[in-house]
Amino acid sequence: MPSIPPSVRRTPAPRLLLWGGLVAAAGGAVLCVIGWYGISGERFAERQLPYLASCTVPGAALIVTGAVLVVGALLGGSGPGWGPGTEAPEPAEEERPDEERAGAPSSAGPPLRVPGGTLAHRPDCPLVAGRPEAEPAGDADLAPCPVCEPWPR
Repeated sequence: MPSIPPSVRRTPAPRLLLWGGLVAAAGGAVLCVIGWYGISGERFAERQLPYLASCTVPGAALIVTGAVLVVGALLGGSGPGWGPGTEAPEPAEEERPDEERAGAPSSAGPPLRVPGGTLAHRPDCPLVAGRPEAEPAGDADLAPCPVCEPWPR
């Protein structure tokens, strides 16, 4: 497999999801407290509605969004982080489940690109397979195709 070009940088997505979720949940909690404080100081319902609409409902939405992001980070972020020297070795073909072996592209040829495109593809990627205008990617500054993932994770 070809190595990941230096121009392709991956972000530590699980860490970003976790911290983004925590910040969103904390911001939502602050909005809920502000809304509760505003509502508790008003006697009439028509004066409580602005606090409900501007603080409590968005605060609850931020808490739910933060919870979803944190759960996504905890469930989807069990793999190693991205960065130099943190890549997990690819499992041998015999160690992979049959479904994974059958569905994953198996081409070991050089990555291809479509003229004017911004993605690098494996030769058997369904997005470039059978397209006569596809050409070798070479040293072009391209992002990896999300369908065929031409560079190892």
